[in-house]
Amino acid sequence: MLVCSAGGHLEQLMRLRPLWSEMGRVWVCLDKPDARARLADEQVVWAHGPTNRRPDQLLRNLRLAFRTLRRVRPDWVLSNGAGVAPPFFVAARALGIPSVFMEVVDRTDSASLAGRLCAPLATRVVVQTPQQLASYPSATVLGPLW
Repeated sequence: MLVCSAGGHLEQLMRLRPLWSEMGRVWVCLDKPDARARLADEQVVWAHGPTNRRPDQLLRNLRLAFRTLRRVRPDWVLSNGAGVAPPFFVAARALGIPSVFMEVVDRTDSASLAGRLCAPLATRVVVQTPQQLASYPSATVLGPLW
């Protein structure tokens, strides 16, 4: 399962296509025009947005996460944020589903809010640059996707 916000987060996960293209997958993304276009041929669960400073949407997405993860039972959850990610990491942890958080490439000086919330719940954390190890000392450096 690939979980992300639309825009740049989706773009970065799309760049991992060689890693996920041969696997069965379900995406979870915010329902935005760019996401609809990019994920037109994919199986998608549309998350509730907007997520910024919206506790009501956080709770709706937490319910969605539990329902979706119980129904799909993915082998793992991969996300690079943003607001849609934390509910899925909470649910994955509670349900015993392995999860991987990947910090976005443009966060080199500090951890993103999604990273601060998801990394402690994640089975594994990966970063794209060695500079990001300052925020995530136990992470694996994946290398930049750009």
